Amino acid sequence: MEYVTLSNGVKMPILGYGVYQVTKDECERCVLDALKAGYRAIDTAQSYFNEEEVGAAIKKSGIAREDIFLTSKVWVEHYGYEECRKSVEESLKKLQTDYIDLMLLHQPFSDYYGAWRALEDLYEEGKLRAIGISNFYPDRMVDITSFARIRPMINQVETHPYNQQVLAKEYMDKYGVQIEAWAPFGEGRGGLFEDATLKEIGAKYGKTTAQVMLRWHIQRGVVVIPKSTHYERMVENFDVFDFSLDAEDMEKIAALDKKESSFFSHYDPAMVEWFVQMVEERKQNHDSSKEKKSW
Repeated sequence: MEYVTLSNGVKMPILGYGVYQVTKDECERCVLDALKAGYRAIDTAQSYFNEEEVGAAIKKSGIAREDIFLTSKVWVEHYGYEECRKSVEESLKKLQTDYIDLMLLHQPFSDYYGAWRALEDLYEEGKLRAIGISNFYPDRMVDITSFARIRPMINQVETHPYNQQVLAKEYMDKYGVQIEAWAPFGEGRGGLFEDATLKEIGAKYGKTTAQVMLRWHIQRGVVVIPKSTHYERMVENFDVFDFSLDAEDMEKIAALDKKESSFFSHYDPAMVEWFVQMVEERKQNHDSSKEKKSW
């Protein structure tokens, strides 16, 4: 395993396992499989609704807690100082742990400054070993790193060969913020797994296109958290430390950059409205469930 060292000196595996879109029914088994395959970094989030299953798997694994780097994220409806603190305490309970290695603010909307102040305090109290942000575009990233008491240590963003985030990475490097890819394969959108250049490079090394992409990220210093529900694929994704791409290969992949998201833009006002609607719907569902419990 290779590691990156965050700005506060904490070491983090450069390759981890992500549980986005892993169902509650499958999550515990998947995390146990990932740990069995050798992963020692697990990435979850409040909005994935599987923190409890992640915590149960870590407990069952028998692996020492200090040997696992655990990440979660605060969702937008829990922004603001008090709500953020409460939500992190709830995440600690669900994950069955006294501390979280890395806690991120999941989206750059609503009162993220209030939420960030809560993360700063929780970090200083030792409940969080590192704090960071997710989906913060360069302008928002420069904003919070410039005015916050403690600079974010990570920014987790969409990064893959078709959206390489070159400018964003330049600014992250400038401000000492580690880049992390939440979609190292771009979910295969646009035919990425079948890309002719990636297949040609894979054939050269006897590796799959997925392994080539992970190796490319790692050589750029990007932390990656690929997700799979299949043990064999988890093992395959982990097997990327026995080869290196040469300069020509790296240049060929650099030429694939389309410089646009394969998913959505946080600059799009319609997308911001979609996030607002999602938060409102979840609040309504939460309030409705509370009423039913009181009956």
